[in-house]
Amino acid sequence: MLKKTPLYNEHKKLNAKLIDFGGFEMPVQYKGIKQEHMAVREKAGLFDVSHMGEFFVKGPKALDLIQKITVNDASKLEPGKAQYTAMCYENGGIVDDLLVYMLAEDHYMLVVNASNIEKDLEWITSHNSMGAEIKNRSDDIALLALQGPESLGILQSLTEVNVDEIGFYRFTTGTVAGQSDVIISGTGYTGEKGFELYVDTAKANPAKIWSELMKAGKKAGLQAAGLGARDTLRLEMGFALYGNDITQETTPLEAGMGWLTKLQKGNFIGKEALSGQKENGIKKKLIGFEITEPRKLPRQGYNIENKEGKTIGFVTSGTQSISLNIGIGMGYVPTEKASENEKIYINIRKKPVEAVIKKPPFLKK
Repeated sequence: MLKKTPLYNEHKKLNAKLIDFGGFEMPVQYKGIKQEHMAVREKAGLFDVSHMGEFFVKGPKALDLIQKITVNDASKLEPGKAQYTAMCYENGGIVDDLLVYMLAEDHYMLVVNASNIEKDLEWITSHNSMGAEIKNRSDDIALLALQGPESLGILQSLTEVNVDEIGFYRFTTGTVAGQSDVIISGTGYTGEKGFELYVDTAKANPAKIWSELMKAGKKAGLQAAGLGARDTLRLEMGFALYGNDITQETTPLEAGMGWLTKLQKGNFIGKEALSGQKENGIKKKLIGFEITEPRKLPRQGYNIENKEGKTIGFVTSGTQSISLNIGIGMGYVPTEKASENEKIYINIRKKPVEAVIKKPPFLKK
C-alpha cells in the first residue's frame, strides 16, 4: 500500500500523473515536464516533496552524534543555518546525503531521502552510543518547495517574515498563509532562487499553504511541478541523486563531494577509509558530459566507452536538457579519463555517440 502525502488531494484536483516514488504516491507531472521545468527556470514552480524524511536530534549529545555520523563539520552551524552533508559506512561508501538544520542549541533536524528513511534511522540509532534523543517525525512534516525567480515575491505576499533576508542555506520560522510555525528555508534542488517550507501537520495545514501559494502565484506564472521536472532541473545543475550518482558503492571523494568532507575535523565514521583514499588518489570520478549529436539522449545504465569502443564507465543520470536542448548526463570513469573537454562515447542503442566531458553545472546561472 503506497503512502500518500498531506497534499495528495491537491494533486488529484490538478489531474496529476501519480507514480510510486520511494513508497509514496507522488506527482511525476501535471501539464508536462517541459512546461513545468521552464516555469521554474523563468517564473516559478511549486513542488510537493513531503516524502522526504525528517529526524529531530536533541540533547547535550546531539552535536556529538551528528559529528560522528556525518562528513561535514556540524560544529560550524548556528541556529538558523543549514548544511549539506553525507553519512558514510566505515569503507567510505555513502549511506545517504542529507541536510542538517540547527534549530536551537542542542536541537537539530536531519532531512534524508524518502527511500532511505528506515535504513538511515537504523544506521543513526545504531551509532547513538552517546544517548542523544532521536525522533523520526517524517510522517508529521509536510514539505513544499517553491522555486524560481518569482518565488520571493509570491511567498512574500503570504507572510510577514522578510523572506529577502533569508540567505542560501539559512532559515527562519514564521506564519505563511495564516499557518503558524512554518520553517522557511532558503534551500532547493533546482539551482534557482527558492524556498522550502517545512510544515508541522500537528500545528498547521499544508494544503491551505499549497492552495494559497497557487492563488498568489497565478499572475506571476506559478505552476505546480512534479518529480519529472525536479529531476531535469537538478541534472542541469549537476546535483547528485542518491541511488543514481551516489550509492554505497561510491565515496564522497569520488562523487565530487570533497568540498564537504572535512577530514581535519574529529573522528567520524568512514574517516579512515576516506583519508586513505585521498592519500592514495581516487581511482574513479563522477563526471558530467554533454552529447554533441542532436536528439541523442543518455540514460542511466548506458555504457561509457573510449574511442576504441572499450567500456570505461557507466552513466548514472542522463536526460535531455530542456533549457539547453542537448543531451546531458553524469557518470563514473577512471580518474585518468576524467579531464574536462575530453571526448568520450555513450553507447546508445548499441551505437557509440560522441560526448564531451563538462564540469557541471551545465546551465551557467
